[in-house]
Amino acid sequence: MPQVIEWTNAGSDAIVWRCPVEEITWGSQLVVQEFQVAMFFRDGKAYDTFGPGRHTLTTQNLPLLTGLLTRIAGFGGNKPFKASVIFISTKIFAGKWGTKAQTTELAPLQTYGQFWFKIENVTLFVNEVIGGQSAYTTEQVNSFLRGYLNEKIIDELSHYDLLTVFTRLDETSIIVKNHLIDYFKRVGIELTDLKFEGIDTTPEYRERLFWLKTGQTAPSEVLRMETMKSAAESLGKGGGSGALGAGMVLIPQIMNQQVQQPQTAAPVTTLVICPKCSEKVPATSKFCPSCGTNLSPPTEGTMSCSKCNKTIPANSKFCPECGNKAV
Repeated sequence: MPQVIEWTNAGSDAIVWRCPVEEITWGSQLVVQEFQVAMFFRDGKAYDTFGPGRHTLTTQNLPLLTGLLTRIAGFGGNKPFKASVIFISTKIFAGKWGTKAQTTELAPLQTYGQFWFKIENVTLFVNEVIGGQSAYTTEQVNSFLRGYLNEKIIDELSHYDLLTVFTRLDETSIIVKNHLIDYFKRVGIELTDLKFEGIDTTPEYRERLFWLKTGQTAPSEVLRMETMKSAAESLGKGGGSGALGAGMVLIPQIMNQQVQQPQTAAPVTTLVICPKCSEKVPATSKFCPSCGTNLSPPTEGTMSCSKCNKTIPANSKFCPECGNKAV
């Protein structure tokens, strides 16, 4: 009866499984379920890969491993060979992260959130994570990913100052996420999403942050910042990740609220009556917007032409501009 190699009863959170049988005979049946990839692994290196389906193991569909085995003295085509079969789930997985970091002014930060990922390049993942980190179980892979993610978040946040992190959290988290996407690609993982769910600092830097935000500002703004400080401290006293999370989410939300300034009444405009067309026009107007009449009071010794509204000497009999009889 041919040997059957298969990952059965894989849990919904299972990422990786290594078949315990390493002595494999030619003609064995390799069964790969949907959303799985199987890879032959030997001496710390990944070789041939198989997608979903039933596969009969021959030298034809194991060219990379066969090439290695033929270089080994005493290898025969019908003899069993030794290799590990690593099964990888290609589903999207969710994980949580939480870490301590520092800003450019060395202000301590506490951050936490969630991330979603899937194995994109199986060969690279097996070589870099399973082989490179000896992470042969789901627990070991998750431990590596959390540590890897925390390390990169610490590095990225160290490029920002305290005020930027708190007042522009959405923008900062997007930039950090984009950089993390590149980091994860280097180990064969696609980071599909990452969310900052909370961020906080110590009371000392929280106090400094409030005054950096308020500065010499209106009393209403100072009052709002003091309210935020009291709320964060109160929520932080509850203990546990849940209470801390609530306080850490609250701080950026309140900080980014805009203070409503009281509206002042619109200035009152004084109106005058145009002497020609009787329209009401602003008192500051030099000419009537309806008929064009010059509304500026004539200076001493001058008058306005009744036809073209030009200012002319008071003793003129005719307007020097249009010829109209002035008197």
